[in-house]
Amino acid sequence: MSCMGMRPDPGESASLNRFQNDFLTRINKVRTNGCKCGKTYMPPVEPLRWNTMLERSAYGHALDMSRKKYFNHTSLSGKTIKNRIEEAGYTLSGMRTYAFGENIAAGQKSIDQVMTSWLKSEGHCKNIMNNSFKEIGVAETNLYWVQDFGMRVARN
Repeated sequence: MSCMGMRPDPGESASLNRFQNDFLTRINKVRTNGCKCGKTYMPPVEPLRWNTMLERSAYGHALDMSRKKYFNHTSLSGKTIKNRIEEAGYTLSGMRTYAFGENIAAGQKSIDQVMTSWLKSEGHCKNIMNNSFKEIGVAETNLYWVQDFGMRVARN
């Protein structure tokens, strides 16, 4: 099964704004159906939840890349995804463990275009289908797109 052509289910995530809902619905449709990332079949996985801290991190990086005209997971000032998500409040504090990942893109003009691009890229697709990730935040600024994934497990 290919990942292409998955359309959002219009009833999902009603409390989110339209951008958040459209992105989350599209990603979760792919995750719950499974898909092929490159030559690797990725079976269905649990849907993601929207996380505003990850969204804040994604927005900051998209804005920085847009303003400074670069395209990289590491900012020109040397900040990594770990630095950005922790500054946004997504930390290990009070948690037993956490994980995170990131997809970036530039130039796509719609959610459909950027998702198609990410799903055609084996590494980006595997991030989308990674069962370890439980939360997501996505942002777009001036056609710079950032998708931040996360997972935190609380201490018992």
